[in-house]
Amino acid sequence: MNQPTANKKSRSYDPVRAAAVEAIILIEQGDQVESAVHNVTSGRSFRPLDRRFLLQLVNGTTKMRRRLDHMIRFYLAKPSGELPIKLANILRLGFYQLHFTDRIPAAAAVSESVNLAHHMTGRARASLVNAVMRASLRDPHKVKYADKEENPIKFLGDFYSYPDYFVRYCCEEFGFEKSEKLLAAYNQPPMVTYRVNFLKAKPDEVANILQKNEIDFSYGKYLPEFIHIEQGGLPLGDELIKTGKVLVQDESAGLAVRVLNPRPGNNVLDLTAAPGGKATYIAIRMRNKGRLTAVDKSHSRLELLVENAQRLGIKIIAPVAADVFDFQSEPFDRVLLDPPCSGWGTAGKHSDLRWSKKFEDIEHLAKIQAAMLDRAARLVKPGGTLVYSTCTIIRDENDQVVEEFLIRNKKFGLESASKFFDNELVTERGYVKTYPYIEKLDGAFCARLVRRMDS
Repeated sequence: MNQPTANKKSRSYDPVRAAAVEAIILIEQGDQVESAVHNVTSGRSFRPLDRRFLLQLVNGTTKMRRRLDHMIRFYLAKPSGELPIKLANILRLGFYQLHFTDRIPAAAAVSESVNLAHHMTGRARASLVNAVMRASLRDPHKVKYADKEENPIKFLGDFYSYPDYFVRYCCEEFGFEKSEKLLAAYNQPPMVTYRVNFLKAKPDEVANILQKNEIDFSYGKYLPEFIHIEQGGLPLGDELIKTGKVLVQDESAGLAVRVLNPRPGNNVLDLTAAPGGKATYIAIRMRNKGRLTAVDKSHSRLELLVENAQRLGIKIIAPVAADVFDFQSEPFDRVLLDPPCSGWGTAGKHSDLRWSKKFEDIEHLAKIQAAMLDRAARLVKPGGTLVYSTCTIIRDENDQVVEEFLIRNKKFGLESASKFFDNELVTERGYVKTYPYIEKLDGAFCARLVRRMDS
């Protein structure tokens, strides 16, 4: 990412970096990245280049918050003391530029951080920023981490920048080596994926357009209509996205739709459907023939679903504004339930998630997920299919919810997804599970549940 130029004659600090500090503070106080960035850029005339740089700084500094704090402490006179929030975040932003970007010269990172501190905190604290950052450049090896063998949780948490509860879960679930691969993968720049809309284009047609514009890409390994873009941003957005030839969606999100296996002419229900990623893919797999009822309690998100469907040329989606527990209907051939979850499968794309989600949230969510699954089951025809899908890698929200459902609901059986995907994605029990170190997919889970004909 090239660094935007600032007009030094008219201002003594970079307003893009100042906006980044403001956004990072809002996120630390509980705001989400998208909302924080919107709030700090509203009314400011930033160029597209400025906005990309701002997002890089905000997302990177937010992701690496714990690692940055760990590093900064080694260069403070009072490492155990708590810094004022503006000073702390100016230092975080400065250290992120010094140690986690490769196109910002060290001298620029230091001088811009000092300028920001002058503007936002005063001369004395600007001197502290200058001293701390220059000490970091002189003696980078002063930073030490816990021993991997003696304290693996602290080492992984400090080095890769995650809360202890998530690191501990990963180590217990996957072991140290796989956990380290997983945590490192979530820290890589997220990759954009385009899902080709069969109603308007073919994968090779989109591929040819990308090739002509010298945009590197690769086909999805499991779903070839998904095309991974090997660069930042949303290239050719006007030509591909606005025309409805593609929709931005991770390949992992499409796996649940393939496991649902909707057919032309089916009567399908998508619960919690907005903003429509899976719903529109279902409709496209149905070749725009049949009926898809898309239920969501958010009117504004349903409006996005309708906009997406119109742009893609889909005509079979019937949006319904309703809570899952209030929705009434005759049973369906296929039902997809993608309930609210902790989102830990998408930690690479949502930098604030690792700090906004708490361990207690998971237990609460699992109860909601179980109740929603019971409700969804009542809307499936005998012989019909119910797919439970999440974008988390936490077993309590995935395997455990499904296994407990099967104990409560004898009318349903678990059908392996092995007829759709190979063993790299399908567990012995028959669940689909993905992780970011497998083909760069987001973390996801889905289970195919079939209602018995005689029930």
